Amino acid sequence: MIVITGGSGFIGSNLLSFLNDNKNKEILIVEELDTYQSKFDNLKDLEYLDCINKDTFIRDLNNNSSKYHNKISKIFHLGACSKTTEPDRDYIMSTNLEYSKDLLKYSSNNNISLIYASSASVYGEATVFSEDPSNESFLNHYAESKLMFDNYYRQNMSKINSQVVGLRYFNVFGPRELHKEGMSSVVFHFYNQLHDSGTIKLFKGSHGYNDGEQRRDFIHVSDTVKVKNWFMNNSDISGIFNVGTGMSRSFNDIANCVLKYFDRGEKEYIDFPKNLEKQYQAFTEAKMEKIRENGYNENFLSLEEGVNSYLDWLSQ
Repeated sequence: MIVITGGSGFIGSNLLSFLNDNKNKEILIVEELDTYQSKFDNLKDLEYLDCINKDTFIRDLNNNSSKYHNKISKIFHLGACSKTTEPDRDYIMSTNLEYSKDLLKYSSNNNISLIYASSASVYGEATVFSEDPSNESFLNHYAESKLMFDNYYRQNMSKINSQVVGLRYFNVFGPRELHKEGMSSVVFHFYNQLHDSGTIKLFKGSHGYNDGEQRRDFIHVSDTVKVKNWFMNNSDISGIFNVGTGMSRSFNDIANCVLKYFDRGEKEYIDFPKNLEKQYQAFTEAKMEKIRENGYNENFLSLEEGVNSYLDWLSQ
């Protein structure tokens, strides 16, 4: 049986859909059941064994009282507080760090593969985005929690015999993210802006970049799922790995893709929000050598391919 924490969320539900398509339905969803009710719409067309509360799940594991104890083969730990502007550090540390520690302890003690979601936010203000501590820092509590768990795993990895993989996602976009509201991808926001007003809004120049030229490594969610599937099928490989395309693109590039797709609309540049200045990554670009050297050789969708595919889905 496969466990997916955060299984009704954006990346989790895409993983569940992929597993269903590959005839795997022995899946347990673990969720924070009292929040974001709209995200459970992601499960309506998918198949799974059960969906249980995250606190019940970890309590029963810690007490060795879970009815699923002897059935779990792999855990995809994708659940977290992903709000980068969340001010409550205690909540983030409890949800993102301490919960992850408990899962790591359980999985390593029971020889269960753990594939968990880290984040490119752990690179802070870096200019080089490779999986090395010298490049790492944080600009908000979310990134701090992710980096602290990566380091906790590093400190204990020599004592762990089972597979543990941390995946540092860069800017992921694609289907099933409608519930994320303000934390949704810019593709989703640009799509809605164009339909609501005919104008796509981008930030004016900031952090040394011209209007709309801030750059990120944007990756389609289907590519992140392929990476997880590859690690699932290569359980002898552990470590922390970047998951991006290896190529940064500007927000103007995305806006132009959306405008071209619908053949209408215009761009407008708005003031950069003051409250984001100190916690904003104006440039990211994944170094992908580590995962390639370990044998992952799949190609990633180009920005244009990924955006057009997502716009097809949104338009339906």
